[in-house]
Amino acid sequence: MKIATYNVNGVNGRLEVLLRWLEAESPDVVCLQELKAPDTKFPAKAINAAGYGAIWHGQKSWNGVAILAKGCEPLLTRKGLPGDPDDIQSRYIEAAIDGMLIGCLYLPNGNPYPGPKFEYKLKWLERLATYAAQLLELKVPVILAGDYNVIPTDLDVYKPERWVNDALFRMEVRDAYKRLVEQGWTDGIRELHPDEPIYTFWDYFRNAFGRNAGLRIDHFLLSPDLATKLSGAGVDREVRGWSHTSDHAPTWVQLSKKTKQAGK
Repeated sequence: MKIATYNVNGVNGRLEVLLRWLEAESPDVVCLQELKAPDTKFPAKAINAAGYGAIWHGQKSWNGVAILAKGCEPLLTRKGLPGDPDDIQSRYIEAAIDGMLIGCLYLPNGNPYPGPKFEYKLKWLERLATYAAQLLELKVPVILAGDYNVIPTDLDVYKPERWVNDALFRMEVRDAYKRLVEQGWTDGIRELHPDEPIYTFWDYFRNAFGRNAGLRIDHFLLSPDLATKLSGAGVDREVRGWSHTSDHAPTWVQLSKKTKQAGK
């Protein structure tokens, strides 16, 4: 099973790109972020015509998350991250698909630092960690996938010294992400590519993509039982080079039906 995450940066404005990629790669499950569309404007008909069922949690002009499943309808299990009933931003949606729980998230950017947006990001990370721990206690297969807006290490950014005071790379944010992973999650990309620079985002400015001046901010966290089935992981980098494309590239993990043996 191939599970992908993709910040589309406007699902309607880049629908042609999304559909082209779905046809080319045919992932089984897709987590989308930054829909930038209210619920009534989600392009459900076009996505259904491409062979995917969908659930979504939209918001006018900003944010928005969705989960697509090839050939079936995702079973909605949650809209919104628990922990703050006053938080109306559309940043989390969750579904049961093929015996797994899949959480799709769009973590706050947090810039500028310091400021209220950065504090909101830290609080959101705290809520995510609390809920993630609860998910692990369920002892069911879980994936938390999406745009985390977190650069975990120096290896995950071009010229890290330039990002020291950015909200994506601040030590407080990196420490919070590290504590989250240490609950027992596996970072799918880094598990299979531990030592190589891998980027999932390239800014539109200063020829960032052409210079490969990127960031890795789109992540998969796998629960222990799914981590044993991880057989592949990568980034569809070429999509970032398409016309009128998102500044993110689709990122994916492959899960096998068989459990890997220890040491293999």
